Amino acid sequence: MKVLTYKHGGETAVGVLKNDGSEVVPVNYLGCTALDMNGFLELQDAQKLEKLDKNKELMKGIPLEEVQILSPIPHPKQDVVCLGINYYAHAEEAARFHDEAFGGERPVPIYFAKRVNRALADGEPIDGHLDIVDSLDYEVELAVIIGKDAKDVKPEEVFDYVFGYTILNDMSARNLQTAHKQWYFGKSLDDFTPIGPWIVTKDEFTNPPALPIRSYVNGELRQDSNTGLMINGIEKVICQLSQGMTLQAGTIIAMGTPAGVGMGFQPPKFLKKGDVVKCEIEGIGTMTNEVK
Repeated sequence: MKVLTYKHGGETAVGVLKNDGSEVVPVNYLGCTALDMNGFLELQDAQKLEKLDKNKELMKGIPLEEVQILSPIPHPKQDVVCLGINYYAHAEEAARFHDEAFGGERPVPIYFAKRVNRALADGEPIDGHLDIVDSLDYEVELAVIIGKDAKDVKPEEVFDYVFGYTILNDMSARNLQTAHKQWYFGKSLDDFTPIGPWIVTKDEFTNPPALPIRSYVNGELRQDSNTGLMINGIEKVICQLSQGMTLQAGTIIAMGTPAGVGMGFQPPKFLKKGDVVKCEIEGIGTMTNEVK
């Protein structure tokens, strides 16, 4: 099931997409009182989701072309949790670009936070902050959405806490990222987190999902991999993080990017004004944004 945030008639709401993709059914038509995606996630359980999925086909919805699709979680409750250097080939290209910042052994996962004042939607332009950024980069990533508060999760229970998956473009200012000891500033500028176009619930996949993942710049294929090739998988990450912190419902975990980012080319292929970045993960969809 695809769950999305949309705007229609000046109002923002949560809806579910019909199986044929033609209509959005507002969740309040289906008896859910949530006003936004964070509220929706807090109210859900497996039984309620199954009922929603069944009943959505019985209801008259809003034609998809009449709504404006927003990022599924426009305003995350907390910073996004990100995985750094989580595909082997990306580790190699990153070390070539800046060994001090990205090289070395990694016996444990690299976690960092990404501030998101507002997540961009599919189709929205990205402010590249080109007045202070001279090395703007893209990173297509699988994002995991936590469906209920997770604390001290056992490995065999991990997917009980996963609501679904979406696409995240971890936009990065490499000059700011490498100039500081931490990556926070270079990853957290306004507009640097497009997320979308919707969340696909976990029941649509074999978990953990092994999905083709790609990015294109101006139609040129740049990244081409599979989410099954991560160094640290979803089970390990959620199990490890939840031992020391509570992952609240609505938490977004960005699982890292494969090889093919701009800094990985020789010479690097950084983004400039007017470039169009398309991110896709099979089974989820595509997300396209232009640098302004």
